[in-house]
Amino acid sequence: MKLAFEAPIIEWRGPPPYLFVAVPEHLVGEVAYAAREVSYGWGMVPATVRIGRTDFTTALFRRGDTYMLPIKVAVQRAEGVGFGDRIAVIVEIGNVSRR
Repeated sequence: MKLAFEAPIIEWRGPPPYLFVAVPEHLVGEVAYAAREVSYGWGMVPATVRIGRTDFTTALFRRGDTYMLPIKVAVQRAEGVGFGDRIAVIVEIGNVSRR
């Protein structure tokens, strides 16, 4: 499953890197549906993500009524993005290839 959306980078006190993008409300159901097939330990949902020209692997996790997408420090630096920036995101759930 592939999703594309725009959302602001937010801060949440959790595991580093502390900056995340929340999956928009209208896509949460699609992520939850896909998670039933690909989720592993603690509800983590493996994904390959593209922000700008940077592709990376990560895992989305449930937080309240949404899923959080961690934005790795290396991606923040490569794309020159940070807290408060609105970014375009492409998320491919499952079929994670290591990059």
